[in-house]
Amino acid sequence: MSSPVQSAPIETGFPARRADRQWVREALEQLEAETCRSGWTPLLPLRLRSIADVDIYLKDESLHPTGSLKHRLARSLFFYALCNGDIGPRTTIVEASSGSTAVSEAYFAQILGLDFIAVIPAATSREKVALIEQHGGRVHAVDHPSNVVPMARRLAKDSNGYFMDQFTYASQATNWRQDNIASELLTQMQHERYPKPQWIVVGAGTGGTSTTFARFARYVGLSTRIAVADPEGSAFYEGWRHRDRAAVTPIPSRIEGIGRPQVEPSFYPNLVDEVIPVPDAASIAAMRWTSELLGRRVGASTGTNMWVTLQLALRAETSRRMGSVVSLICDSGDRYESTYYNDAWLFEQGIDISPFVDALSDFNRTGAVPFANGAG
Repeated sequence: MSSPVQSAPIETGFPARRADRQWVREALEQLEAETCRSGWTPLLPLRLRSIADVDIYLKDESLHPTGSLKHRLARSLFFYALCNGDIGPRTTIVEASSGSTAVSEAYFAQILGLDFIAVIPAATSREKVALIEQHGGRVHAVDHPSNVVPMARRLAKDSNGYFMDQFTYASQATNWRQDNIASELLTQMQHERYPKPQWIVVGAGTGGTSTTFARFARYVGLSTRIAVADPEGSAFYEGWRHRDRAAVTPIPSRIEGIGRPQVEPSFYPNLVDEVIPVPDAASIAAMRWTSELLGRRVGASTGTNMWVTLQLALRAETSRRMGSVVSLICDSGDRYESTYYNDAWLFEQGIDISPFVDALSDFNRTGAVPFANGAG
């Protein structure tokens, strides 16, 4: 890992601003170097006997240095804040997160030698908390996910720091015209049987990923459609269905990394072709099914994506529309040993995955997935 950017000496007046400007230049160089080291993430084809005419791919975002899709967002947020003049050599960075964005931002803050505070829901997996602290971050837990943003604002103010605010700035900080996850994916698809996907399936936490894919597809003239897989307790489905940015839900999502109790500013309903709600039990069953398919563990948000991906692939297959469907591996299942992979935790949460496990087992044999129980 690169050594932290050295803090500029404390000066007064214009020379201090000039010293900070030099620090910013060095910080941006550090981020560019990290970008070059990280490289692209792999695109994995899935071989399913029961689907012959629709190809399914998963872009494996778990292989970023910080282990999740949020690595891209965190880097973009730092670029954005640095170029806006919001971060200096002594700025404390504060973020509201369900965990993965905080892990990635703690990593980048450590590279730049900055203090970092993560405000997270108390229910966040202990594995994610350990990763935040491993990268030098401090954790402030709140009882309800709806309180993470107000508390982050307060801590940023009290520390004279900067609130990154991923939920507001995700769609602004990301360069959606070039050098993003969408352009990378479509370049990787160039030599596949169906290089222009019918569907791209993503979850929504900030809404930034769906917005980036949708904007880029329009920008380059693709007819690719964007589907958002939305877990229980999330407001994005109702917000999209009614085109209502004021939509809220009383019970928060239990699928970490996606789902929000309100429609976030970076989610653009008009850019999304379909939002499909997914029961938590289906997300977790599909997570475990996908893990067995790949031979390694993935997180529950990947399961949410996969449940919808299978639906859309089967919809295309049965209507004889040959093509491809692409989704994401959002993070590793190693972060959820104490939760989604823990049967005792599922029992405590009242989550029964057995009907969906049976449905996926039937799919392996027959190629059919029942779309009942709010799953499609």
